[in-house]
Amino acid sequence: MKIDENTLLQLCNAAITAGNRVLDFYELDTEIIYKEDESPLTKADLDSNKILLSSISKITPNVPILSEEEFIEWDTRKNWETYWLIDPLDGTKEFIKKNDEFTINIALIEYNQPVLGIIYAPAFGSLFFSKKNNGSYKIYTKNNLNTFKNSEKISVKYTNNEKIRVIGSRSHSNIAFDNWVKKKFTNFEIIEKGSSLKFCEIAEGKADIYPRFGPTSEWDIAAGHIILLEAGGKLKTIDNKDLVYNKKEDILNPHFFAYANDALLQNK
Repeated sequence: MKIDENTLLQLCNAAITAGNRVLDFYELDTEIIYKEDESPLTKADLDSNKILLSSISKITPNVPILSEEEFIEWDTRKNWETYWLIDPLDGTKEFIKKNDEFTINIALIEYNQPVLGIIYAPAFGSLFFSKKNNGSYKIYTKNNLNTFKNSEKISVKYTNNEKIRVIGSRSHSNIAFDNWVKKKFTNFEIIEKGSSLKFCEIAEGKADIYPRFGPTSEWDIAAGHIILLEAGGKLKTIDNKDLVYNKKEDILNPHFFAYANDALLQNK
């Protein structure tokens, strides 16, 4: 599906609008409920979801949408070739903790691969976006955009003789992560970040590798996946395979590595 600059602007503005709505709840004592998988849900998640579904449906009326908060059964979506994959509030735990590290994620999936990604971090006013074969970009904004002229192109940065910057989850770290890092690297530092911002940190050269040994869902990583690829990075499963989307009923991802350079995974 062709996405021109005007359409991309509209999609980015949908993410910004949803993000600003999330901020309306940020300083409030928002009621928290828990889903079946024990993950938290707030009114901010639900309002963001409504905004995104309404906006994206108007921008591309014939393209289906799979959202964390509007789940579609496998029998309906298994034959989708093109669809939107969204996480209305990625990092709900970070939102609840009020540490600013939460995002709005929008990805376009074609033939089981992400081809467009938008990540908006409303507390920081940071918008990341990419299209396949067009690079990845960042722009600071709290308001809707009329143009991308102030955006800057971002790219991974890796220098082999420096301390390895390993980024991990602020709320979901585990022993497997710690053990792998200590076994793999001798000179390293750990950076903790919430939500899809971990992909953005690698994409703009602020981190080197993100090993993920805990559960994630497809909507958690799709936008970050394409932003990382277009910035020159890579994402592979721990079996060194490409990660694919909507190929199975279960939306959980295999464990994976997101990284800036192949040298990071080479044996010593």
